[in-house]
Amino acid sequence: MAYAIGAVLIAALAAGCTGNAGADDSGADGKPGTETESAAPPGRYRTLPDACRAVPLATLKDLLPGAADLPDAQQEKALQGTATVTYDTDRRIGCRWKSDAPQGSRGIHLDFERVVSYDTSVSDDDRAREVYAKKEGAADLPAPAPDASPGASPSGSDAAAPGDADDGDAHDGDTPDATADGSSDASDPSDGTGTPDGSASGDPAVNLQPRLLDGLGDSAFLDDVLTRSGSTARYRTVSVVFRTSNVIVTVEYTAQPALSTEVPDSGELQEKAQALARQLVDSFDD
Repeated sequence: MAYAIGAVLIAALAAGCTGNAGADDSGADGKPGTETESAAPPGRYRTLPDACRAVPLATLKDLLPGAADLPDAQQEKALQGTATVTYDTDRRIGCRWKSDAPQGSRGIHLDFERVVSYDTSVSDDDRAREVYAKKEGAADLPAPAPDASPGASPSGSDAAAPGDADDGDAHDGDTPDATADGSSDASDPSDGTGTPDGSASGDPAVNLQPRLLDGLGDSAFLDDVLTRSGSTARYRTVSVVFRTSNVIVTVEYTAQPALSTEVPDSGELQEKAQALARQLVDSFDD
């Protein structure tokens, strides 16, 4: 009898220990529900596309006119691009292309940045908004006209193409400064748009100043800078930066004419840079 009672007690104790172990395992395997519910949502994008394959071949040939005239082997090398060196291709990736032609050189630089927030109370999208806002602020865009929306095009003299040339970098739309030899580019009949009045295709309603852009991702802006290279050569870089969810994309399109007396066409570069940016936005949405 004593043996039977002892066996029952041992069995009961063993059952109790087994039940407690199961409860402890359950608590250790899962995170507290309050932490999961309070964590900010992740961004839409978990990976980045291959930047050197992000631009269709036909688009590259249009943006790099000199490449189409190269022998096949050289053309293939020019169009495949050169990947930007980064330390984490899951977070940042880029690619560069360049072509030279008798009329001058053209270059493209793409940069894709996937923003991740390591603060559980801040979403990836909110962190990406902060990063984008800093880029927009650094561009120092001119204030839009009081009666114009960010994407509106001013008329008259306000639509003149960006300033053409002074020593150092010049945001388009700035008043031309005196050049190194004491002369000013303000007297130059052509401001780089191909028309004396400073507007694309002679249309004074076209806005070529650096500005915010509508309908391109979640937020976007365009910058246009004319720079001197050395004593005489001038090159223009048009940048389009846009954010889509937690990814920020920068498109830089550069042109440098072979002749120092020529100024790169602002209207053409802006149109093509925006067209490429729209293609990239669409590819993210696919």
